[in-house]
Amino acid sequence: MFTEDQKAILKNSGIDLRSLTEEQVDAIAARQIDETELTDNQLVEFLEIANALYRGGFQIISDAEYDFTFIAELRMRNPNHPFLDKVEPEAAFIGKTVELPVRMLSTEKAYTKKTIEQWGIRIQKAAKKINKDFEALEFKVTPKLDGFAAYDDGEHLYTRGDGRRGTDISRVFDRGLSVANDGKRGLGPGEIVVNRRYFDENLQPYFENPRNFQTSVIKEKELEEHAEKAIRDKASVFFPFALLPVWVGTWQELIGDFDAIILKIRSSVEYDVDGVILEITDDEVKKGMGATRHHHSWQIAYKENLEAAHVKVIAVLPQTSRSGRVNPVAKVEPTRLSGALVQRATAHHYKMVHDKGIGPGAIIELTRSGEVIPKIGAVITPVEAEIPKECPSCGSEVVMDGDYLYCPNNIGCPAQIANAMEHFFKMLRHVDLFGSATIERMYENGIRSVPGIYKLGAKEFENMGFGPKQSENLVDQLNRSRAEKIEDWRFLTAFGVFRLGPGNCEKLLSHYHLNDVFNLNEEQIVSVEGFAKKTATIVIKGLKRVKPLFDELYALGFNLERTPLVEQTEKPLSPISGKQIVFTGSMTHGSRDDMEKEAKALGAKVGKSVTGKTNILVTGENVGASKMSDAKAKGVQILSEEDYLHLIAGDDEVAAVSGGPCGTGTAFR
Repeated sequence: MFTEDQKAILKNSGIDLRSLTEEQVDAIAARQIDETELTDNQLVEFLEIANALYRGGFQIISDAEYDFTFIAELRMRNPNHPFLDKVEPEAAFIGKTVELPVRMLSTEKAYTKKTIEQWGIRIQKAAKKINKDFEALEFKVTPKLDGFAAYDDGEHLYTRGDGRRGTDISRVFDRGLSVANDGKRGLGPGEIVVNRRYFDENLQPYFENPRNFQTSVIKEKELEEHAEKAIRDKASVFFPFALLPVWVGTWQELIGDFDAIILKIRSSVEYDVDGVILEITDDEVKKGMGATRHHHSWQIAYKENLEAAHVKVIAVLPQTSRSGRVNPVAKVEPTRLSGALVQRATAHHYKMVHDKGIGPGAIIELTRSGEVIPKIGAVITPVEAEIPKECPSCGSEVVMDGDYLYCPNNIGCPAQIANAMEHFFKMLRHVDLFGSATIERMYENGIRSVPGIYKLGAKEFENMGFGPKQSENLVDQLNRSRAEKIEDWRFLTAFGVFRLGPGNCEKLLSHYHLNDVFNLNEEQIVSVEGFAKKTATIVIKGLKRVKPLFDELYALGFNLERTPLVEQTEKPLSPISGKQIVFTGSMTHGSRDDMEKEAKALGAKVGKSVTGKTNILVTGENVGASKMSDAKAKGVQILSEEDYLHLIAGDDEVAAVSGGPCGTGTAFR
């Protein structure tokens, strides 16, 4: 739950809880809720909250978690999300705001030497455009201070704010704050910092971390005596970037002695740093490279870190993701790596936990290469690992599938419900409006089941924020999904029973009627080709779990098309019986779906892509070049739609040709 200080920071920053509660924020920060379970709105809201509290001195997650867990998740979902182009604002303080003399943007980040080399290539191209000799250009490297960014114009000191406008915090100089190295005022951008050793020896009992201390210096309330003393002792200063220790040289010199230069500059100040800043010094090249909305293109931060530590595991906590995968997270004794307090580490999967002996009491090596979330590098002292038998979200019995542990209860598991609802409509097809954004909005408004969605009318959709026309369209699509014909195997697949994907559902329903599958025993399922005993056991449990939901939806009157039973389709072998066929292009005989159904009824197996097992590629109009070239390369027989129709009709000439060995790569016209 938020403290009064945290609430004040969020209020000053204009941040309201919209799609999250305080309890949820707490659980996300403690990694009790996985980032993959959050909606886009919840993820962005958490990022806004985490940034404001970090910059306000009351961080709830580390820098690395912010960058490599939550920002990484948003970038993976939507690389062009507007939030990713924003300058993370400094915490808002009471005071006058002003247009900053120069834009104070964020900095592009690099975590490998290769990324720095790629940046150098961009500099070289920019120099070439204006006829500058790249080899003669100067680069400089300075420490990347981990303090509170501000701008000093000589009369006033302003926070970075949103990179364009900042808040007047000149009061810090009135309180006695000095410029580092006895420097003068008016040197532009810099950071308010505190000597790390001084903080550890004198301030740690009174302030949670250096950021917490820095914000206490800035706030309008009266200074605490320990902060006043730190200012008098010049342990806390405003450090203009212009006064930072600097290495200057050519690109060749920089890359040639890269590691030594980085190490020297990183250790050149007595303040917290989280890397180094590299930049080109030539003003014309800078102007040519310009800036994005987020960072200057002529500057880059390098944040290499190879720290490691041996720590004891307190517990291994299971967390269920939206996909149903149960992921292990190791809770470890609090350990400081790269200046960040680490209490959790990622174990990739439960097979790793089992094989390496990761459990309470184990000693593991934690590594943070490139400032990423700590990961387990090695197990120094293994123990007997405990593998959970139940899903932490719903209590269902979990299933080991390969390296991973899964919760098969996708319909009733709170961690998976939104994903399950989306899967249902995705499998029905032709229900385009019920994608992830629509499902997320309904979930946020308390809708937790597919039957609940079918009970909604236009008015209810409007109350959730959908427009009048959109609400009508949503209702129309729900009605259409029941009225239009849909294969029974597709309907069964929509319930997401573990190990019952489209292929297995179709196999099962080619032997048993839909209403009968819920009463099948293990022996009956194993008798169907492709079902092993273990799979049959899992399927029976899954079918039992979804039966109430199935009955409720089945009663809504979906127009289901039965899969032909094997007994009903057993005829003299057709020319394509047992062959694997792929259809490509636009067909005139019927839709591609119709063609595939017809082929299956004739005993063929239908694939979606050309593989080494494909026997025939049937081509319609507007055929893509890739499938044709794949077929020719793999020696697959290619038939036009017309010749294929002759073949299945029993045309002697085509049938005779098709009866020979497949793989001639010839179209018969």
